[in-house]
Amino acid sequence: MKLFLDTANLDDIRAAARLGVIHGVTTNPTLISREKGDFSAIIREIASLVDGPVFAEVLSTEAEGMIREGRELAAVDPAVCVKIPMTEEGLAAASVLAKEGIRVCCTLVFSAAQALLAANAGARYVAPFIGRFDDIGYDGIEAVESIADVLSDGDFETEVIAASVRSPLHTVEAARAGADIATVPPKVLFQMAHHPLTDAGLAKFMKDWTASGREV
Repeated sequence: MKLFLDTANLDDIRAAARLGVIHGVTTNPTLISREKGDFSAIIREIASLVDGPVFAEVLSTEAEGMIREGRELAAVDPAVCVKIPMTEEGLAAASVLAKEGIRVCCTLVFSAAQALLAANAGARYVAPFIGRFDDIGYDGIEAVESIADVLSDGDFETEVIAASVRSPLHTVEAARAGADIATVPPKVLFQMAHHPLTDAGLAKFMKDWTASGREV
């Protein structure tokens, strides 16, 4: 399972890119709203920092507006993948953009039925939201597994992106559930790199080396 970074913060993206483990970046209107500067300039800068797709979301709620915005976003940088909400209008827009060769991600997907519609519309990605499932008392990982199973049974190239990931455990469980990608916030990514036994083992190695009288 590949890892994307879920943020529009350039400092966080630079720090994560340095590790060599990020294969793309996802943004949304909320994440972009937290950053200063021109939207297109931010997207282009992100694209220069990562070797993979950069996701930018439309704001229109009607298909005509989504199509127009989708074309504009795709023209910002070749790396852009256009995020479209999973609605009837979104499906209509996704099908038009996909036929034009523009990569589309259907976002805010919460059922296997929705994912199946998105795949048939030509979406390159579908993004079920694990954390938001959990917030209302449902099993987000089970939903990811159901979506992955349905899409694997058909002749689709659509990939499943586990989104709304809130912990390292979410990430691992998403991989086990069959997600192709997990998009994780910076905090979760850096948490994944740490374990108390790793820290304890490293401290002991350094202590023993120093006790031997050798220099580091």
